[in-house]
Amino acid sequence: MDERTILTTGANSGIGLAATIELARRGYRSVGSVRSEAKANVVHAAAAAAGVEVETVLLDVTDAARCEEVVADLDLFGLVNNAGFAVTGAIEDVGDDEARAIFETMVLAPMRLARLALPAMRARSNGRIINVSSIMGRVSTPLGGWYTASKHALEVLSDSLRVETARDGVKVVLIEPGGFKTGIWEDMRRDVDKHTAAGSRNADVYERFLQLQRLSEPIMGSPEHCGRVIADIMGTRVPRSRYLVGVDAQALNLTSRLTPTIVQDRVVRLVLGL
Repeated sequence: MDERTILTTGANSGIGLAATIELARRGYRSVGSVRSEAKANVVHAAAAAAGVEVETVLLDVTDAARCEEVVADLDLFGLVNNAGFAVTGAIEDVGDDEARAIFETMVLAPMRLARLALPAMRARSNGRIINVSSIMGRVSTPLGGWYTASKHALEVLSDSLRVETARDGVKVVLIEPGGFKTGIWEDMRRDVDKHTAAGSRNADVYERFLQLQRLSEPIMGSPEHCGRVIADIMGTRVPRSRYLVGVDAQALNLTSRLTPTIVQDRVVRLVLGL
């Protein structure tokens, strides 16, 4: 057994749950953060089904005081910043409060937790901070501007943090998944329904967007794949700075690099009817 402690945020579903279980399977002391007892029960049930033991802590990552309490109790070797949510909406359809919530959860919170975890990592001259980004941290699409903005911000902050902490033996790594079969797609449907009910001029565009997502499901990966990548990074002596995960992520990255912007824009507008 490896007694080193790893905290994974947003552990009740998707990539967070898969990582929490896989890390426990590899022998780490795996701790998953959730926002309610009901979600903690989901994690423990999944761990029991997998034949491993995990711990859970109640944590809203946007609560700064609670973040301090949790990290102070754990003496972390590893931190997996995974907590987040999908946001589908044209720039004009997303209000200030929602935009702030996106950045609070997916930009400020990961950096806060990293900052709090660094003293323990620095003391042992070893540590891992894995920030779960997305292929959308490299590219962008219409109807996802605020989500992709948060991932772009997470990526550049991770780049700065990686260099700033290298002398301390801390490795900061980004993983950039493509589309995975998680609850993120249900979140998209919720957002589309909300914007449509509010009278958005983009109602038809949203429906075309959702149809494209449904068509892409056959090539989506599983959260378990990401969980294994995260666990591999924790055990790798010299991890890479970035890991693209998924066939669609690889393809989209290559396409965005090779295709002129004017062509990309024209194709997307034709497909979505913009």
